Amino acid sequence: MMKIFVTGHRGMVGSSIVRALNEDSCNWEIITQTREELDLCRQSEVDCFFESEKPNYVVNAAGKVGGIYANNTYPADFIRENLLINVNLIQSAWQHGVRRFLNLGSSCIYPKDSIQPIKESSLLTSSLEPTNSAYALAKIAGLEMCRHFRNQYGVLFHSAMPTNLYGQGDNYHSENSHVLPALIRRFHEAKENGLSEVCIWGTGNPRRELLHTDDLANALLFLLKLENPPHWVNIGTGKDHTILEIANLIKEIIGFRGKITHDLSKPDGMTVKRLDVGLMDSLGWKSSTELTTGIKETYEDFLLNLKVGTARL
Repeated sequence: MMKIFVTGHRGMVGSSIVRALNEDSCNWEIITQTREELDLCRQSEVDCFFESEKPNYVVNAAGKVGGIYANNTYPADFIRENLLINVNLIQSAWQHGVRRFLNLGSSCIYPKDSIQPIKESSLLTSSLEPTNSAYALAKIAGLEMCRHFRNQYGVLFHSAMPTNLYGQGDNYHSENSHVLPALIRRFHEAKENGLSEVCIWGTGNPRRELLHTDDLANALLFLLKLENPPHWVNIGTGKDHTILEIANLIKEIIGFRGKITHDLSKPDGMTVKRLDVGLMDSLGWKSSTELTTGIKETYEDFLLNLKVGTARL
């Protein structure tokens, strides 16, 4: 039985990884810790945990995350916390003989003006998108640590770069959520309150690729079973949609009958962001959840959590 430590297990990504591990044919012994039990920002606590538990594998899904508003408003918090988490986990994993460390990055690590779709080789070729550069720099540091530890010490530390994620257990905070959950909440509340319109940030023209978190979890399991995975690899669908197209799809699924307006004082962010998934395709994995199906399932999960009082608002 392989002991695997999944960080951030109560978040959207971490919980999907735990579900996938529980459903996998391999016999995993899953270790989790809440923030109250283990502060990943404190090296001494992380070191004691690894000394005590001795996991064979680590999947790092922990981190401070948020949308454009949160990244732009609290950049110091984003770079500090994410740097500490990555440094502490990678260092302790190496010191205590972890066999395999799979680090979760983000598509925002790539330059603002990357050629679309974005290849893995685009990393560090030009400037980052300013609205999330603090978060991106911390994630790049984690990716580079894994690469250098692997090269210098021969450990199997590697990274995965998922595109924009959504799914069960998402964060629907009015200011700190990503675009899809933010729109789900906005259209739902507009419908419930009988409003005549929903206002979206910016022009609605930027294009975004969206991946269901269960697809990501399946991709990570796939990577964990490869003998020689890439240093880092993009994980996505290879398809993108405008923000306005996504908004109209959510509007239809929720059944809101009003109109969509635009707050042009708010930033658009990157004009286009779609990952080149050719490397992952060549390894033998593809996403399977269609966007309409995924949004319907996500909205159903949102309604269920609202009903029982566990929605992350």
